[in-house]
Amino acid sequence: MVDDSEVIRQLIRVNLELEGFEVVTAADGAECLEVVRRVAPDVVTLDVVMPRLDGLRTAARLRAARETAHLPIAIVSACTPADLERGESVGVDGYLAKPFDPAELVALVRRLRARAAPPTDPADPAAPVPAVRRFAYDFGSPPPAPPQTPRKTSRDSALGEQVQELVRPDDPRP
Repeated sequence: MVDDSEVIRQLIRVNLELEGFEVVTAADGAECLEVVRRVAPDVVTLDVVMPRLDGLRTAARLRAARETAHLPIAIVSACTPADLERGESVGVDGYLAKPFDPAELVALVRRLRARAAPPTDPADPAAPVPAVRRFAYDFGSPPPAPPQTPRKTSRDSALGEQVQELVRPDDPRP
């Protein structure tokens, strides 16, 4: 997870670690490239505006390297429409606008992580099937299918929490 703001890095780290993810952080794109080589993460989240190397240039470098070309990348930033277009053109897989709901962040990382494993052909599990690129959040692609209503677990009941559906950022609010 890459952001030049220490406060944002801590916020994201805490929310993802509470959901069982191991989180490694970097303060800018240059540090991210070093960390990715060392750690080999499942997903990378990038802010756009950072010193030394911004998020979109970092994403482009990750896509250009054979070792990281497959790595799911999400932009977690307050972006302009031009940034979104550039993100799509360099191969970013998802976008989450700041400020964000921590539950949306967790859902985005889960979706990207699930897509990280190469799909296989059921007739021949050893043969990879070409992946269809679908953005986790809208970059002008068709919207994803509506989310399934999560099951209520005993943990939810014990904590008295209500199960809620996530709403995409571009959906009208009730």
